[in-house]
Amino acid sequence: MPLTLEDVALLEFDRIVDARGNLSFFENNNQIPFTIKQVEYFYDIPGGERFEGYACKKSQQVIVALSGSFDVLVHNGIERKTITLSRSYNGLYLPALMWRQVKNFSTNALALIVSDWPFNEEDYVRSFKNFTCLKNE
Repeated sequence: MPLTLEDVALLEFDRIVDARGNLSFFENNNQIPFTIKQVEYFYDIPGGERFEGYACKKSQQVIVALSGSFDVLVHNGIERKTITLSRSYNGLYLPALMWRQVKNFSTNALALIVSDWPFNEEDYVRSFKNFTCLKNE
């Protein structure tokens, strides 16, 4: 069954609010719907910048704006939508074979990405044309 944009989900993590500062967390197979095998993060990104889009053939990901904000454009090969991440207690769940482009970074934004697969360049589709061909197979 083809993926729809409803397969992309905005997750809300538990929050412990305190006058000294707040705490949020996520755990494997609890708030995150998979076992985490890789963690990566983007930082020192000039305000307004963007990353070229990509899709993962096998891996699922959750993207979190730990600091600042940015937009994530998601595309299933037919339709697209943009989700703004600006709260560190939210994560954007992206299933495999969903195109994403992270853009419009605020100054000093920090993006955390967790995945259910170790990094493997062969899992990444870095051309939208190749992505649509793969989706149509």
